[in-house]
Amino acid sequence: MLTLVSALETLQNANLNAAAQVFSWSFHCPGPQPLSSLGVASFPCAPLEDIRNPREVIIVGGPDVTVLNVNKLNVWLNRHARNGVRLSGLTTGAFVLGYAGLIGDAEVTMHWQFRDAFRETFADVDLSPRPYVATGTRCSSSGGVSAIDLFLTFLVDYRGQEFAESVSESMNYVTMQQVQQVASAEASTRTRIKNGPTVAALEIMEANLEFPVTPPQIAAEVGVSTRQLERLFGKHLGQSPKRHYMHLRLRRAYFLLTQTKMPVIEVAIACGFQSPGHFSKCFRNEFALTPTELLKSHRV
Repeated sequence: MLTLVSALETLQNANLNAAAQVFSWSFHCPGPQPLSSLGVASFPCAPLEDIRNPREVIIVGGPDVTVLNVNKLNVWLNRHARNGVRLSGLTTGAFVLGYAGLIGDAEVTMHWQFRDAFRETFADVDLSPRPYVATGTRCSSSGGVSAIDLFLTFLVDYRGQEFAESVSESMNYVTMQQVQQVASAEASTRTRIKNGPTVAALEIMEANLEFPVTPPQIAAEVGVSTRQLERLFGKHLGQSPKRHYMHLRLRRAYFLLTQTKMPVIEVAIACGFQSPGHFSKCFRNEFALTPTELLKSHRV
């Protein structure tokens, strides 16, 4: 919901600054009325067929990316893509572009929680860590207020840099000059940990979930002893490096199971487990149910 509101607020302020209805918008969907991330109806939507010659198509994706592959929508998007319409995906909207076969060589971005699922589904796509990507006719944002940054770049295209800056100022939005800052929720940001070796160790773990490395290897990489790494993790995270590493791998498994249609065995391998039995046991210890039980409850 925040993503959509951020985008609309930018357009509304643009109209106020221009003292005219420069931008207008409407809401459309390929099927039943969509739900917001809060589980309640968001905005009344008209059928896709009601759109006539749009200049921009903005796809706002929700948390359940498994429902975004809709043939009717894919066909509709391809028709407008052939006409040169710019297509943008917000939060998980890049999944829709991927399912429609419309990313090609373009770079896209999305919310950090869904990046693993996206990589597993679209392994050949260039996934950017930036908060938004605005190049050519395929654009995307990672969700939340990064939609403001993306839409401010649209305002530059339509009305110029000075106008976009005036809109940014009217919104008290001061991060327009930080558009290249990485917003993939790096380890130091998400955990609020400032200790350098601990943050570096976390980043190594997160970059090696499919092929785990050992605590001694991590310690050597960040320049501390294995015992010192144990003490740092105990101090800042309240658990051992091995236990936290397992938590990260299982969290990724949970996301893949609920956000993709990957079989359990493929999820296990993608998270560094060679034995399905060991994966199931560790998963149950973490979440109090097996991967199969999670799938049954989630996909009913």
